[in-house]
This record gives sequence, C-alpha cells and structure tokens, in this order.
Amino acid sequence: MTRVALVTGGSRGVGFGIARALVDDGWTTYVTSRHGTGPDGALPLECDHTDDAAVAGVFEQITSAQGRLDLLVNNAWASPKGFGGFSDPFWKRPVDDWDTLIGVGLRAHYVASVHAARAMTAQGSGLIANISSFGSRGHLHSVLYGMSKTALDKMAADMAAELNGTGVTAVSLWLGLIRTELLLSLGVDEFAGFSLKRAEDPEFVGRVISRLAADPALPDHNGHTLITAELGARYGIVNNDGTPPDSHRAAFGGGPLFPPAAE
Repeated sequence: MTRVALVTGGSRGVGFGIARALVDDGWTTYVTSRHGTGPDGALPLECDHTDDAAVAGVFEQITSAQGRLDLLVNNAWASPKGFGGFSDPFWKRPVDDWDTLIGVGLRAHYVASVHAARAMTAQGSGLIANISSFGSRGHLHSVLYGMSKTALDKMAADMAAELNGTGVTAVSLWLGLIRTELLLSLGVDEFAGFSLKRAEDPEFVGRVISRLAADPALPDHNGHTLITAELGARYGIVNNDGTPPDSHRAAFGGGPLFPPAAE
C-alpha cells in the first residue's frame, strides 16, 4: 500500500529536507508552499496557509487523488516583517508579529490538523506531527516564538486525548539546530553556542519521522513531545555524513512538558 504524506511549507529549509527524505523512503509526498515548489519527486501544491479555503482544497485534492492520507507534517512558518534574527525584545517589535508567529506558526497547523484528522479518523490510522522546538522549554528567539511552540506541544497532547481510540496519533517534535543551506552558507562552526558538526540535517528529521510513522509502538507516543535527536539514536538514524546529532535537552534545562516528567 502506498503511504501518502503532506509536508506543509516544503519549498525550502526543514520542510524541503523532510519531504526529500520521505520521497527517498517511498512515500507519495505532497508539499505545500506559496510558490508551489518542492524537492524532486514530491508533488508540490500552491497554498497560502492563511487562506482556510485554500488549505481545505489541498486536502480535498490529496484525498481525491490518493484515497487516503497517512502523515501530516505541520511545518509551515512565516518570518515576522522586518525580521532581524530576533535580536529585539518584544516591546520593541511590532505587535503584528503575532500574525506570522501565531497566525501562521500556530493557527495554520491547527487548521491543517483538522482536515488531516477528518481523513485519518475515517480510515482508522495516521500520524500528525508538529515541528516544534526547545523554545517550549526555555527562552529561544522571542516571546511569541516560544508561545507558538509551547502551544503546538499542548495542541498535540489535547488532540491525542480526543483522538484516543481512532487509530490516529498526534505528536510534537523538538528539533535541535538544523543544518539548513542558509545556516551552512554563513561559514561558521557553531551557532547560538551549538556545534554545526553535531546539528541535524533536514533529511535526518525526515528519516526520523518516517521511521516513527512505521513504529509499531507509535500509539504509545500519542500526545507526547519527542526529541528528534533522541529518536534518531533509538532508531539508529544519523545525519547525511554519518554523524549522530546531539540532543539539546541538557542545554535547555530538561525534557518535554508533555507528557509530564513524572509519567
């Protein structure tokens, strides 16, 4: 049976690498972007994730063509206007940063999850995976960035409660430093105190997601926030150059909030 995936925001960066890894692993992989582009082998769809009708159209197109959807990777993200590396404190930034970091970085994931859950619950299986970060645990980038990522983790936890018994799993994923083309182009050995040699390739994240989706123990993770570097170590997955990336758990003072540490 063909496995069908959708990666939102798959025209570049993390989403592009995730989609490329899924294609390489045999998934029929759709990607959305405002320009309708994606990696070779993927099926690109033009979509503005602030347009609910356009998002609904994407899911209708996929399910009409494929008859199913097995994986949604919520990755769509938009930089704030005048973005300058999150160097300014919140009171010096425009209030409409909310519209990108929350409106796209959170709301768009919720809308896509609604449509994915409708398709997946009908078929009795599927995985919804949110691309989150350690910014849920400690301050990273900005106030609104941290708010959006923490909300994604809580969203997965509460969706899991309502998906219980449907065969559908929702998780949130904490990625470490990612070796995107943009970051590598800077010619630095470390970024924000983390070594690029031990950072994660975007394709690494995609391989981890693909393996997680195939894990017989996937339902045990329903509602959990998972660290991709630690999943990679568990599954024996490494970067493109063979190096295992580091988990940033210790650097941010602990692990995920969902499930609680006492569980």
